[in-house]
Parts: sequence; structure tokens; C-alpha cells
Amino acid sequence: MRTELFDYQLPERLIAQRPAGAREQARLLVLRPGGFEHRSIADLPQLLPQDALIVLNQTRVRKARLIGHRAETSGRVELLLLEAEGKGRWLAIGKANRPLRVGDRAVFGELAVEIIGKRQDGTLEIEMASGLPEEAALRKDGLVPLPPYIQRDPDDMDDERYQTVFARELGSVAAPTAGLHFSKELLDTLSSRGIELGFLTLHVGIGTFRPVTAENLEQHVMHAERVVVSEQLAAQVARAKQQGRPVVAVGTTVVRALESAARAEPAGRFSAFSGSTRLFIKPGYDFRIVDALLTNFHMPRSTLLALVAAFAGYDLTMRAYQAALAHEYRFLSYGDAMWIPEYYGRSS
Repeated sequence: MRTELFDYQLPERLIAQRPAGAREQARLLVLRPGGFEHRSIADLPQLLPQDALIVLNQTRVRKARLIGHRAETSGRVELLLLEAEGKGRWLAIGKANRPLRVGDRAVFGELAVEIIGKRQDGTLEIEMASGLPEEAALRKDGLVPLPPYIQRDPDDMDDERYQTVFARELGSVAAPTAGLHFSKELLDTLSSRGIELGFLTLHVGIGTFRPVTAENLEQHVMHAERVVVSEQLAAQVARAKQQGRPVVAVGTTVVRALESAARAEPAGRFSAFSGSTRLFIKPGYDFRIVDALLTNFHMPRSTLLALVAAFAGYDLTMRAYQAALAHEYRFLSYGDAMWIPEYYGRSS
């Protein structure tokens, strides 16, 4: 399938630079084959099936952005930590006033960093040392790694709002953005209406921001992300499926995690899963677990948009995006959301 089919013109003014005043105040576009409804996140208790199992990603965003200077000079250095490779060792990407090389050293508050390797794709292998425990030093001197399309420096607001209220497992470099819309009060309201909540972990990697550059989707190499689906959630999903209750994914990360766990087993089975996934969901994919989807509006030419088109159907998805643009919905991480109440892609 040609990548250009997932391109669209996104005006900069519609890229949300800050979140809505309150989490549940974000707008919500409801997708239906016969047309669209304009609602808000606060309407979710009325829109969600009362017997549904809602699955959320409990990953926690690490303060993985470091801004400092070279050890020998005042030259600015910026790093984004991607993944821990062992005690004190990390993979990172970086930029500086001049190219970073093996042997270069930099200082970020309590953290001293040395570049000990550089991979072919430009990823840096670094070693960190600190007088504080590593995570404590990152909490003290690191910054929230806001996406590159948010054209401002992070502030105290981001420490709270670029994190879901149910975040537990530290490890992401980006938030599972559909989950940002849920306040504790909204979760309590859902539970009080008999809606079941379930949690998994998918640690979001830097690849989520990278557009597809290949001419065809089939040529794209999907980035890997770590997934944990617990025994408890596996039992919840199996029970919901057995009882004919819908499984609702909050965000594309939850979709990938659930479907990755399903693909690790023979068709018709679902069990706990822990490992890495490179699952690329695009039109033509046959969903095994997810029955409904809440998701934000995604970048043009992105794997996330391809996933949504696989679930809602290509034509309906692209018509929905044009409707969102026409009604000036806010896009991307801090933006508004769309509710897809059924798997429409099966018939497209």
C-alpha cells in the first residue's frame, strides 16, 4: 500500500502545544459510517458499552531529556535517553554545537556522561555516573521529553500532564497519549457504571515520532517496543471474550500490545506475554482482540495512522481526519481524540 495515501496537510496552528484545561475537556470525534458526532471526553461514560473491558497502558514517561554542556567547554549538549543497556549504560540520541564522538564527555547537573560507542544509525552508547542514584539524578536534572512538534520548553505543567494518572511502570520516552484524557474522577465514574478496567505496559520508543519514509508501507521496518501483558489482564481479556463483552483499547500502544500477545498464541487463544514487538498493523490486518478504539489524531504518513485506518477502514479514517481538520480539532500528543466504537476495517 502506497505511503502517500496516508499523507494529509496538517496546519501548524492545529498541533496542540498545551493540553486542554482539564483532561476530560478534550474534544471527541465519534466515527460512524453514516457520519460523525462531535462530543467531548466527558461523554465517554455514556458512549462506552457498560459491560466493556477498557484496557489502558500504565507505562510511565522517564525524564529522559538531558541538557548540559561539554565537560571541557561550555558548548551545549542535548541527549535523549532511549533504553538502558545495563548499570549506568544507555542508548541515546544527541546533538551538540559540533558532532558528538566516542570519548566525548558532558555534564548534566549531577550526571557525568561519556560517549563510549556510536552505532551505524547514529545511536550513541553512553556511560553515566552520578553522586545520586541514577533515577533520582534523572528526576532532578532530566526534563520531560516532549515531542519535537511541541515548539516550547517543558515546564512544571508537563511533569503532571504528560503523564497518565495511572502511570506505574517507568520506561517510556513518550506518553501513551490517548490515556492522557483520563482523570481519576473519570476512571471512577467508568468503574461505578460497571465498566471493567485492565492495565498492560508497552514502553513507547522514539520510533513513534518517525514518519514512514519508504514508498510503500510493506517496505517500512517497524521499531521494536517492550510489552508486558500480565496473567491478570490475560484472564480479564479471556473472560470478556468468552462472555461476548467488548475489549476497548485506549490508544494505539494498547492495540499493538494486545494484538502482539494474541499473535504469540494459536488463533483463538490469549495468554500473558512479555517481550519485544515489531508488529506493524496496517490495512488488511485481521484484529483478534480489539473491538473498539479510543485514539488521538496522528501525524501524516505515520504507522499510527496506518493502524487506525486498519481498524476503522481507510476511507472512513481519512474522511474523519478531514472532518477534524475542518472543525479545527487539536492534533497530536496534547490534542483531541476520536472514538471508533466498532471494528469497521473488516469490511473495507
